[in-house]
Amino acid sequence: MAVFTPVSLDDLSGWITQFPLGKALSIRGISSGIENSNFFINTDSGEYVLTLFEKLEAEQLPFYLELMRHLAERGILVPAPVANRDGKILHQLNGKPAAIVSKLAGESQLAPQPVHCAELGAMLACMHMAAEDFPIRQPNLRGLEWWLQTTPTVLPYLPPELQQLLSSEVKFQQDFAAGQVYAELPLGPVHADLFRNNAMFVGENLTGIFDFYFAGCDTWLFDLAVTVNDWCVDLDSGALDLPRLQAMLDAYRAVRPFTAAEQQAWQPMLRAAALRFWLSRLYDFYMPRAAEMLTPHDPGHFERILRLRISEAVPALA
Repeated sequence: MAVFTPVSLDDLSGWITQFPLGKALSIRGISSGIENSNFFINTDSGEYVLTLFEKLEAEQLPFYLELMRHLAERGILVPAPVANRDGKILHQLNGKPAAIVSKLAGESQLAPQPVHCAELGAMLACMHMAAEDFPIRQPNLRGLEWWLQTTPTVLPYLPPELQQLLSSEVKFQQDFAAGQVYAELPLGPVHADLFRNNAMFVGENLTGIFDFYFAGCDTWLFDLAVTVNDWCVDLDSGALDLPRLQAMLDAYRAVRPFTAAEQQAWQPMLRAAALRFWLSRLYDFYMPRAAEMLTPHDPGHFERILRLRISEAVPALA
């Protein structure tokens, strides 16, 4: 999240009258992240989050918003999109597609312990199962096809060693995705970006997960691998933290047991999850966009994680 398109209180005040939220009292930009323009807004009826979509196409947006509504209706702890008086949840503001969602209580847990990882693992499994009957299908827009398209763009900026690492890993993932084990992996709508700053806690209790704007249909195991590579690692080295990892896997498994194919695919999926974020951070680093309050990310962090997932054995899922 960031602010690419400013929104003033005056901009908001007239626009928000279409919602049953009362008067707009204040608006404040959110600095974390790099994709959309996000704001905390206060109204007569409470606090909400306003998002202006900067890169996603209008035809893609119903997937994200309807998925959040679908999950919220099934008891999954996610922000619920706010409909206007005509029942619409996708709108326009300052020339950009826009939406308002409910604001979760609590704060992000940036130094998670095993108890937090267990809470998140159980909720992730529940979310996967609750989304299984979601009728809209949209691919993960930062999946293999994007990796193949983006790698040639960033390669010229990299030294030879990193060019070799990136090219070889993309080839490995392309070959793995064409194999039988991958074909047997359960899949459906996934969050695909469930980092520490995309979940909220009150104490040890998870109050919700948010920022679904990288969601898409992919393997559930990839979603878990993305989550593990952030929540269950030492941030300085990228090494897996075994107590946090075991807590997350045990809690997920208690809700949805892993299949034989998932057990075989675990290390390749951890590599895929590291590759996805190394590549996107490389792209954002070398081709930045102008934004207010933009928070850059270090590509080297996921380079280190990828190297470790390639070179070191990982604990089995079973």
